[in-house]
Amino acid sequence: MSLILIVEDEQHLADGLRFNLEAEGYDVELTETGEAALARLDREPPIDAMVLDVMLPGKDGFSVVSEMRMRSLYLPVLILTARGRAEDVLRGFAAGADDYLPKPFELEILLARVNGLLRRRAWLQTRPQPLSTAGAQPDRFSVADRTIDFDALEVRHGARRLQLTAMEAKLLRYLIQHLGRTVSRKAILEDVWAVREDTDTRPIDNFIVRLRRYLEEDPTEPRHLLTVRGVGYRFVADPAAPEPTPDRP
Repeated sequence: MSLILIVEDEQHLADGLRFNLEAEGYDVELTETGEAALARLDREPPIDAMVLDVMLPGKDGFSVVSEMRMRSLYLPVLILTARGRAEDVLRGFAAGADDYLPKPFELEILLARVNGLLRRRAWLQTRPQPLSTAGAQPDRFSVADRTIDFDALEVRHGARRLQLTAMEAKLLRYLIQHLGRTVSRKAILEDVWAVREDTDTRPIDNFIVRLRRYLEEDPTEPRHLLTVRGVGYRFVADPAAPEPTPDRP
């Protein structure tokens, strides 16, 4: 039975979530602060998923997720935000959240999101080997001396295993699907994060910086994840190959 940690300082909301998640068959624990949530992750039994409010006393939800990922804690996290602005959504994904819901939300949607995160976690832990590489969306993609395993959410470089967040993997897959073509920041916002409004694109740039650390020999001189100044980015698998025909405006 999965154990879910709810991090929410509004007691009535926390109690309501606990009641409904327990009715779905989950074990549930509550805490009110980011500091307490991080401390709980150091104890047994292990937490399987976290429902995390952004606006908390002390450490906010963004800081909690960021610190979790820095500590290599990759349990799935669903963040709750009262604002739901595009900037907040992108900031949550940049910190390492797997999904988000704006308040107020429908209970059925939250339950479906939590169930989906737990299914994916269970599947990753039991998936068979080897993975197929067929199809338009390969499970694995090799670039230089690195292999991207989208199902395992990791980049393999020799004996090293570099963990990807769900959103890092989603962005990387999107760029690979447009191999050799320039994709705009606006297209990334709409197609990867489903944000369809004018917003700050700096979180995209931050994602690219992290992906370069995973994929490039010298992230300061990228050969695969290229910036197209004033437009967006282009993924190049083989820098020695001829340049593609320029994209039409």
